[in-house]
Amino acid sequence: MHATILGERTLTEHDFTRLSKLMAGQLPPALADVLGAAEVLRSREVPADIVTMYSQVELIDVHTRRRQTLTICYPGDSEPSAGFISVLSPVGSGVIGLRLGAVARWQTPGGEEGAAEVAAILFQPEASGDFAL
Repeated sequence: MHATILGERTLTEHDFTRLSKLMAGQLPPALADVLGAAEVLRSREVPADIVTMYSQVELIDVHTRRRQTLTICYPGDSEPSAGFISVLSPVGSGVIGLRLGAVARWQTPGGEEGAAEVAAILFQPEASGDFAL
């Protein structure tokens, strides 16, 4: 089982294009599902309350209530100890395209279920005027 996609996902055209080209089409099933079901908007049209690539988000684990700040990034920029989480990871695929307040759900490689609320979007490139990351 892979990430559960609950609710609507929104991606920028730029993010959609770059994500579609990752790994020569061999995407993890959860991310492939996101790409297949997402609404795609021009970068200038994406609302500020949507998690896009390089957004810094605060997540609250629905079970433990632990808060964590993460930046969703491409695999080459991933540095988990610094809070940079690859979009190819279960958490990254679970969060990308969600709206503020939504709950991301995923399954870890070990088979455990994870879930966290998108409690805050601390930075979104498009909201700050950066439309070409």
